[in-house]
Amino acid sequence: MFAADSGIETLQAFATSIGVGLLIGLERERQSDVKAGLRTFALVGLLGCLSGLLAEATSSGWIIAAGFLSIAAMMIAAIVSDPLDDGDPGTTSVVAMMVCYALGAMIWYGYSSVAVMLSIATTVLLYFKAQLHGISKSLTHTDLLSIIQFGVLSMVILPILPNQDYGPYDALNPHQIWWMVVLISGVSLAGYASLRLIGARHGAALIGIFGGLASSTATTMIFARHARAEANLARTAMVVILLANIVVMIRLGFVSFVVAPAIITPLALVLGGGVVLGIVATFWGWRQLESGDALPMPNVTNPTEIRTALTFGALYAVILLLSSWLQDIAGSKGLYLIALASGLTDVDAIVLSSLRLFNTAQISPVETVTAIVLATLANLAFKTGLVVVIGGAALAKRTLPGLAAIAVGLIGALLLTG
Repeated sequence: MFAADSGIETLQAFATSIGVGLLIGLERERQSDVKAGLRTFALVGLLGCLSGLLAEATSSGWIIAAGFLSIAAMMIAAIVSDPLDDGDPGTTSVVAMMVCYALGAMIWYGYSSVAVMLSIATTVLLYFKAQLHGISKSLTHTDLLSIIQFGVLSMVILPILPNQDYGPYDALNPHQIWWMVVLISGVSLAGYASLRLIGARHGAALIGIFGGLASSTATTMIFARHARAEANLARTAMVVILLANIVVMIRLGFVSFVVAPAIITPLALVLGGGVVLGIVATFWGWRQLESGDALPMPNVTNPTEIRTALTFGALYAVILLLSSWLQDIAGSKGLYLIALASGLTDVDAIVLSSLRLFNTAQISPVETVTAIVLATLANLAFKTGLVVVIGGAALAKRTLPGLAAIAVGLIGALLLTG
């Protein structure tokens, strides 16, 4: 436990606690029937800090607890004696006041940075009340189930799995495998939820971006199908498909940064080549777009379904074993073969497998980046086939140059950096 012990540090703690209270109180002051505003919240933050000082000086934590209960009782009494005009029970203001007091106490004990961050988060939650209520009302049964399932994947299953290597080449670590399932499910869930929230009347850019996060394959398929059915949708479909495939590379970069930060510099340079040329091609197509009606939404599956998670986990485990085995008997050529084959349908599993091999020093940075690029190129080739077969000649004529630009950017950057 850390407490301020000099005059300057003490003044800094008091000033920070007042600032935290002012920040939260500034938002509360906006309410029409306010029971506690700017000055009250500032004083409550200061009181929390003072309570921490007195508790430390007297070695009695009951001082902080008594102040906490007093703040809650005061706020509840104010609302009971004079209820809010809009019928709101006022529980949010009570909790906000208690949070402000606790943040003041945290500041005295040396957690100033965390307290400031929490005060900002608290203010954001208070300020965006209407937007958050709108989001919650728009959630369907499936959406709520997705959130619950993600909680099960990350908070229930992950902690109980053993963090130990098993199997041939010690390639299988249940905890690490499931952590990758949670990571990919979380990123995909963000895209899935975003697609649900933006609806079908928003621009091609948003659908392409969030479609790429959720499932670039599903996005490519649905827009290829609609481009064939409606010729005037071909230009829009081109932009959506290209953006979805650009986002895949950004998504891979983010996942790589989380899993293997040491590889991010060379990988970002290579993936950046594909992103830059892809954006240029997309911008060229964007200029030809005409404003239209609602766009079709990609029909992506819930990425947090247990069956989906188990399927990805099993695929990842198999690719880990194959990659380790082929790496052992055939060197990097074996890994590259697996990257080309598995990348056709699922680029995440082979990317994570390559990053795992890199983290365990079984392959070099160059081999890791090359395997990821080969998997991405194989995935692009598969999407190209979808565009040609499902979308038809009109869509292919517009989209293939952009997909080729992404591939050229990847290959060119790989050759230059390798």
